[in-house]
Amino acid sequence: TGNKTSVIMFVILGFSNRPDMKVIFFILFLCIYIITVLGNLVIILVINMDPALHTPMYFFLRNLSFLEICYTSVTLPRVLVNLLSSDTSISFAGCAAQTYFFLVFGATECCLLAAMAYDRYLAICSPLHYMDIMNKKVCMQLAASSWICGNLVALGHTTFVFSLPFCGSNIINHFFCEIQPVLMLVCGDTYWNELQIILAAAFVILVPFLLILVSYSLIISSILKIRSAIGRYKAFSTCFSHLTVVSLFYGTAVFVYIRPKSSYSPDVHKVLSLFYSVLTPILNPVIYSLRNREVRGAL
Repeated sequence: TGNKTSVIMFVILGFSNRPDMKVIFFILFLCIYIITVLGNLVIILVINMDPALHTPMYFFLRNLSFLEICYTSVTLPRVLVNLLSSDTSISFAGCAAQTYFFLVFGATECCLLAAMAYDRYLAICSPLHYMDIMNKKVCMQLAASSWICGNLVALGHTTFVFSLPFCGSNIINHFFCEIQPVLMLVCGDTYWNELQIILAAAFVILVPFLLILVSYSLIISSILKIRSAIGRYKAFSTCFSHLTVVSLFYGTAVFVYIRPKSSYSPDVHKVLSLFYSVLTPILNPVIYSLRNREVRGAL
């Protein structure tokens, strides 16, 4: 494995350090995957079938639910197979493809959450002009821009990382091909490569996050001007679900991607990755259905 051309496959270590827990892990992840897919699929179907939910907010929620299904499907099916098999190898191209699609859906979700924050800002701060500004064309443009941005980021990151020279061990100490664990296998000094990835990740994660913060600063300012306590509660309740999802997703993603390789800990990384790649998608339908009166009524 002296250079990148000699590496034809990787071995995903996954949870092999706990062989006694493989059956329990399999059942747990299988249940999580089924609930995630069905839960988000139900939200998509409910929004599609109920004309009262054909509004910008639910258009973005439908996109988010579709994203969560794709996001989970990139990792969990492979994890389930590896838990049942003694052969946990993955081809070089297969690993690159998994990294690419994981980044596509992750980066797209960052942008989509920012678009949803902008939608909430307009709904609360400019209610009289909301439907004129946030028309169908604008919604489609924001969603399409999120997907285009996600694809460009994923293509750049994946091409960059997998064109680097790999040497030594080909064992990925993670449960899927994520950038940080793969980067650990690159030979030579990867300081500049690592810095470029951190800066790119900071741009993709922090720019949408800053837009969300600005939107919610303006939203909170508007809500505080409402004299009625009930009015303030109603206004804030429309944002609570989105804020919860943002906190869960960004809280772990920022910590994982925007830090140097020297502080990397495989076990800590696995746990944090579980939060934003597994737990957030399963919690999305729960958060939106339990906190949302319209969705509950439609269900």
